[in-house]
Amino acid sequence: MARPPRYDESVLLDAAVRLAAAAGPAAVTMAAVAKESGAPNGSVYHRFPQRVVLLAELWLRTVGRFQESYLAALDSAPEPHRAAAAAARHVVSWSRAHPQEASLLLHGPDEFGRDEWPEEHTRRAQHGNRRVFGAVAQLAESLGATTAVEAERISLAVIDLPLAIVRRHLRNGRPLPGHAEELAECCVADLIGDGLIGDGGP
Repeated sequence: MARPPRYDESVLLDAAVRLAAAAGPAAVTMAAVAKESGAPNGSVYHRFPQRVVLLAELWLRTVGRFQESYLAALDSAPEPHRAAAAAARHVVSWSRAHPQEASLLLHGPDEFGRDEWPEEHTRRAQHGNRRVFGAVAQLAESLGATTAVEAERISLAVIDLPLAIVRRHLRNGRPLPGHAEELAECCVADLIGDGLIGDGGP
């Protein structure tokens, strides 16, 4: 039986995560990944023929792991208000459990060369985004949102504000405080409340 490669894709991408978390996407070069992982340069180029492919795979693996767990959080409660709260809390708790990956995602795909990605990688990114946006739209419908403003309020509650809580701490090199999940859930309560969106609020 053939032995698995010593420097497989996951080892190289783990090294790339550490580099991006420490010094941003610009620090993720082929040579830097080889040095960080201890792999020969040839092993890096064998897995990723171009730097843009390395950056694309790094982004897609990281965001894909987050999206899968976020979708699971949305599905964790049959009642939509509880699902919204679970999703908002999950943004924070996932970032707490994976601070390096969360720091990476805060840069956004453009800093990982999205405009130059091969078509295959662009399609994969679009597919993942459609799944998340579709799930949030379905949540909005379940909550009774009927206008663009109401749908925007829900997206703000379950995506944007939890990310803002994460960003303000991780960007300053601070660990997330113990009350961060509670703050994320408070955002949901303040923006969505206990009834349907159209039942109250300004």
